[in-house]
Amino acid sequence: MEEYHYLLDLALILFTTKLFGLISQKFKMPQVVGALLAGLILGPAVLNIVQKSNFITTTSEIGVIILMFCAGLETDVKELKKCGKASFVIALLGVIVPLLGGFGVAYFFNQPGIIDSGATCNVFLQNVFIGVILTATSVSITVETLKELGRLKSESGNAILGAAIIDDILGIIALTVITSLADSSVNVWIVLLKILGFFAMVVVAGFAFYKLYVWWANRSKHLRHRHAIICFVFCLGMSYAAEALFGVADITGAFFAGLIISLTQSSEYLAKKFDVLSYLLLSPIFFASIGLNVVLPSMSVQIIVFAVVITIVAIITKVIGCGLGAKICGYKNYQCKRIGIGMISRGEVALIVANKGASMGLLGSVMLGPIVIMVIATTIITPIFLKIVYSNKKTKNIDETIPAENTINSVTERIQDSYVNEVVNAEVPEIPLSDKKIGSNKKVK
Repeated sequence: MEEYHYLLDLALILFTTKLFGLISQKFKMPQVVGALLAGLILGPAVLNIVQKSNFITTTSEIGVIILMFCAGLETDVKELKKCGKASFVIALLGVIVPLLGGFGVAYFFNQPGIIDSGATCNVFLQNVFIGVILTATSVSITVETLKELGRLKSESGNAILGAAIIDDILGIIALTVITSLADSSVNVWIVLLKILGFFAMVVVAGFAFYKLYVWWANRSKHLRHRHAIICFVFCLGMSYAAEALFGVADITGAFFAGLIISLTQSSEYLAKKFDVLSYLLLSPIFFASIGLNVVLPSMSVQIIVFAVVITIVAIITKVIGCGLGAKICGYKNYQCKRIGIGMISRGEVALIVANKGASMGLLGSVMLGPIVIMVIATTIITPIFLKIVYSNKKTKNIDETIPAENTINSVTERIQDSYVNEVVNAEVPEIPLSDKKIGSNKKVK
């Protein structure tokens, strides 16, 4: 019976994420908040009904890959190019300010008499590593929320996407530097060369795939399911190459794969196909898995205070850092606020960084609980705050480029459209001109 238990887990996750999603929608919050809470309640933090398994871990990883692939498909490349320099400035300040803020908080708390972390590395590196954790950004939560709000293609939405990709690269560099100081076997220059190699691979592989796909699509008169399969293969290949060969996050490879395919005429059709897959199965499992990861240890008063302070600093530093970067680049105040809030979520990225540090003696087990609390808080409040800043009456209809039918709330209509497209694009035999009686201009005598 145990070998089939994953089916029950899957049923519970799909049912509860949808249920809590609808409840959160009733309270005028994004449905992703309900999905996150569902995983938190089902997991070891509350009811402990569903435990993390290899099946859930693997499926959730595919879920976030598809989510970022769809984000790439739906990205306006021209707008992304426009905000390229701005995205770099936003990401740079969005890394520096949280790094300094996290270091400051750790410097105050991580000392004898207040909190004894128990980490093996020297205290200075431990404090810097806390700052490195705060530099992380989990754009997947923001992407899902912006899709639901219909603002993924907005000017601020493109800036968030671009900044999040660069933030990921800068975060890898920061993590590599701190781990190289703790472990002499890690070479910073090799990591930098790998990152450059990744972008070279994106250019070469992207150009080759684009040319081959366009040639193949032009030879095929109608869009068929095989197009989606080939593009999915390309997405998975790019994700694997990014993570396994170059040490860059797999979701970054998936995003660039979607970005390349967005340049083709098939992008809208393919986005509808992958939206169905993501909506029915993969996205609910991914968002629930974040809650299933949470295990809250027993904590002293000092640890609780540290958890509260580090959470507040994590929120404020991202908003200030990214918002200031956006302001320097000429964005309006309401856009700066949106961009700053869109970069708050730490999600699974911060947990991965924290686990890496814990394995190398940079983060003590005592500090792990507050980091988990910070991740939960930033992940849940980000979609709530985004809903607030995008619903502001004064700026509600500004910075909007996506039609309502492209939002996640109308996914049913999009699914129906995909079936209509299948019928419209189906091969229909030619009818001789003499047989076309309907609509004929002949006069009846």
